[in-house]
Amino acid sequence: MADAFMSDLAARAIAERLFFGYRAFTGDADRVLASRGLGRAHHRALYFIERAGSIPVHELLATLGITKQALTRVLRELMDAQLVERRRDPTDGRRGILTLTETGRALELSLLHAQRARIEVALAQAGPSGREAIHTFLEALMEPEDRGRIGLSL
Repeated sequence: MADAFMSDLAARAIAERLFFGYRAFTGDADRVLASRGLGRAHHRALYFIERAGSIPVHELLATLGITKQALTRVLRELMDAQLVERRRDPTDGRRGILTLTETGRALELSLLHAQRARIEVALAQAGPSGREAIHTFLEALMEPEDRGRIGLSL
């Protein structure tokens, strides 16, 4: 339930922390991506393809919440860079299944490691009692339908 006593100033203080935290968190990976001519949209696709192992295109679209046109551009660039492979779904030849190549897996892992270091520092500063609060807070920010998309638990 929302805190009826939260002031605009308090809301701004939280919003600023989210903004600057997100900028720093994504910036670590952005630098690695930029060296390859890629951006955040590519990172999100790589992350969710890797997390799934292989994923139908329509499921990736739903997970990312982007248009088919936007995903088509990102996937084309990832396939041209030999980071992602698309094969036909054996049960429905009209659908595509996406997997990362070895190079794609290596890149995704390097992006994860770049962000993991920042996560570890932040969690250490939050302490054991703060960790659960952080997860609860972040899940509460999500749209309810996205909470079911979380594939990993603590």
